[in-house]
Amino acid sequence: MARSGATQPGEPTRRASAEPAAAGAVEEESRATRFMRSALSILGETGRADFTVLEVVERSKTSLRSFYQHFSSKDELLLALIEKIMSESTLRWRADTDDLGAAEALRLLIERVSAPASSTTQDSINRGLTFYNDHLAETVPAEYARVLAPVKVLIGDIIDRGIAEEVFAPDLDVDASATLIMQSAMGAMRLRVLGAELNGTPLEGKHIYDFCLRALAK
Repeated sequence: MARSGATQPGEPTRRASAEPAAAGAVEEESRATRFMRSALSILGETGRADFTVLEVVERSKTSLRSFYQHFSSKDELLLALIEKIMSESTLRWRADTDDLGAAEALRLLIERVSAPASSTTQDSINRGLTFYNDHLAETVPAEYARVLAPVKVLIGDIIDRGIAEEVFAPDLDVDASATLIMQSAMGAMRLRVLGAELNGTPLEGKHIYDFCLRALAK
């Protein structure tokens, strides 16, 4: 019987093989991240999502073979990029709204989602991804819905909170309401432009909030 703490036969081999495997996983993750950063950089410069896989590969200084080891297409790359953006943003939005009453939480969330870009680069990224969202929703609706699910869940949680606080109507269809609010807030860029053309005044987060609050109120 081996003493406590003694090296078991074969243990060094297991350790040696585990370390390269872990290093390889980090390398694979870093390459995937590099492709997403390259796509983000192109979006920031052009405001367009009609770039090619080859442009992403050249920007990332890798190879087509490496790209296709991580992503099957540009759509899959942009889905991964949007998923990363949405998951990280939703974590921040949840932290910002968890301690607020439902109405104030909804106001803050819509304000954050529909806020104008803070720079020209961010504006270009927003425009590029916003208009590409339509393509993803049409071509890969199940995957796109999965990417947006965290935001919908957060809005649904806020609506449930409002019902419990008796500030929102008790008979609301929470899922449908959360989906409609999410789509309204995320479409703020189009709404801002459309409002300016139709009304002479851009539609902003406060307009979306007022509209949604009236729909949810008792």
